[in-house]
Amino acid sequence: MPEQTPLDDRPLTVPARRRLPLDHPARERILAAHARAVDAGESMYVDPETGLSVLTARWLADRGTCCDRGCRHCPYVRDDADG
Repeated sequence: MPEQTPLDDRPLTVPARRRLPLDHPARERILAAHARAVDAGESMYVDPETGLSVLTARWLADRGTCCDRGCRHCPYVRDDADG
């Protein structure tokens, strides 16, 4: 079993700015869809802009490690990291 990756020090409801910038035009709708999915215990939600399925931060955190695939709500990505 892979070693647990430490979570970043931010709430699971707050994605890293480099994954969902503060000025993203659909940020509020995306965060609302994410919050509904997390509250319902769902592993993913449908992106309101693209229609694609997006994994929730809760599901990714429960997974225990980062997959390095650029997930929007990755709870392991540090906001102060470059990239």
